[in-house]
Amino acid sequence: MKNFVKELEWRGMIHNIMPGTEEQLIKEQTSAYVGIDPTADSLHIGHLVGVMMLTHLQHCGHRPIVLVGGATGMIGDPSFKSEERKLLSIEQIHYNQDCIKKQLEKFMDFSGNIPNKAIMLNNYDWTKDWTFIDFIREIGKHITVNYMMAKDSVKKRMETGLSFTEFSYQLLQGYDFKYLYENYGCRLQMGGSDQWGNITTGTELIRRMMQGEAFALTCPLITKADGKKFGKTENGNVWLDPQKTTPYSFYQFWLNCSDEDAQKFIKIFTLFSKEEITNLISEHQLKPEERLLQKTLAKDLTIRVHSEQDYNAAIEASQILFGKATTENLKNLDEATFLSVFDGVPLFDIPLEILQQGINIADLLANTGILSSKGEARRALKENSISVNKEKVHDTFILTDKYLINDKYILIQRGKKNYFILKILR
Repeated sequence: MKNFVKELEWRGMIHNIMPGTEEQLIKEQTSAYVGIDPTADSLHIGHLVGVMMLTHLQHCGHRPIVLVGGATGMIGDPSFKSEERKLLSIEQIHYNQDCIKKQLEKFMDFSGNIPNKAIMLNNYDWTKDWTFIDFIREIGKHITVNYMMAKDSVKKRMETGLSFTEFSYQLLQGYDFKYLYENYGCRLQMGGSDQWGNITTGTELIRRMMQGEAFALTCPLITKADGKKFGKTENGNVWLDPQKTTPYSFYQFWLNCSDEDAQKFIKIFTLFSKEEITNLISEHQLKPEERLLQKTLAKDLTIRVHSEQDYNAAIEASQILFGKATTENLKNLDEATFLSVFDGVPLFDIPLEILQQGINIADLLANTGILSSKGEARRALKENSISVNKEKVHDTFILTDKYLINDKYILIQRGKKNYFILKILR
């Protein structure tokens, strides 16, 4: 077995680690878990640090346990949140769990063919039959309020207010660890650095109730070099579900990382060896303008999360903006990718009837307001700077509905960088 702690160390993935953790992992195959709240039917890239911890764990010969917080997800973790979150029904949680597992299968082996196969569990299964009175009698008496109040995640919420529901969260999470320790031999819980208080509550409960020894390991919360939150864009989260974030947008997120971030992210989010990454960084530094690190990172993750076909489509879509492309290339794009590629491009509405009749290109440019006047439109056409769907056009060109992309759009371009989209009104 590879040394899991050393593997995470060189990748920059350890923030806190409980004494004895490394020795336990060297001694024997160890089961470790990470909790995921099933608050949506897809993971986003903010979840990937925990997912990669479990992935590296399995590659080092240990057994990963993914714990879906069906019960805790119905409460909401208060850790470093400013307000209480929306509570979910158990039906929604089960649906989200099924969707999440399909995504995780691209990172971990859940098959029965290996001794350290990953397993997914839901804490609702062992929490649902507890009565409130039984839980506080059997579990609550082992952890003092003083101990719970000392946690940073609780102290930071005291000013804004903390419901009893949220306050009880760390006790429930602590019980999860105790249950997994007792029933699955789980000796280690991992998570982000904001989870340290909740995790150590579990190790304390195991010590007090079972006289057992359990361990904790957390990774740093990932931030970008510019100080902005990792995984967020102007459009919100970067999701793993292609219906929420297109493979093209997913690819572009990693491709647009700064050099500093790419050096950090390629260690955390890929399975390349230390030697491979050292060589990639050295090669990148010789010609940083070629963005080797970003391209390697974007390719690896887009293929892993989506597919090689989606990666190739993302490359082709990228060429539409930054390289040579044809009308055929445009028509190969699905609507979501087309809109992702041209996100932020000015949009102009035009009635379908006008295209059915046909309209001269100079009239269209002036009438829609793409250009300020018919005279300006004619000058641009004379300069050969107007394209329709990436094909150059002249002042005699008549635009009709046969040029529609996805039966809804037409792409107008002036020069190399000025794009406009016509959207058809029906």
